[in-house]
Amino acid sequence: MSCGIKPLGTRVVIKRVEAEEKTQGGIILSSQAKEQPQVAIVEAVGPGKEDEKMELSVGDRVVFSKYAGTEVKYMGEEYIILKQDDILAIIE
Repeated sequence: MSCGIKPLGTRVVIKRVEAEEKTQGGIILSSQAKEQPQVAIVEAVGPGKEDEKMELSVGDRVVFSKYAGTEVKYMGEEYIILKQDDILAIIE
């Protein structure tokens, strides 16, 4: 499934995983109390560069830097475009 955004170089397009509605204790959180998750799904990857290959692929679940990237709204969906270096880990 393509998101319609094609990143260049070593950039990736990610979509945040939705924040939890409840705490583990069962308390329902308001929208202001929810912390933005730093976990996302990779929607698209760039071709990479000659000296830097892409280590990510579409569908990977990743953890990314808190203040990294540029938020983009496209066709009613919110995405973040960031460099591969801003991805901290792949969740298996």
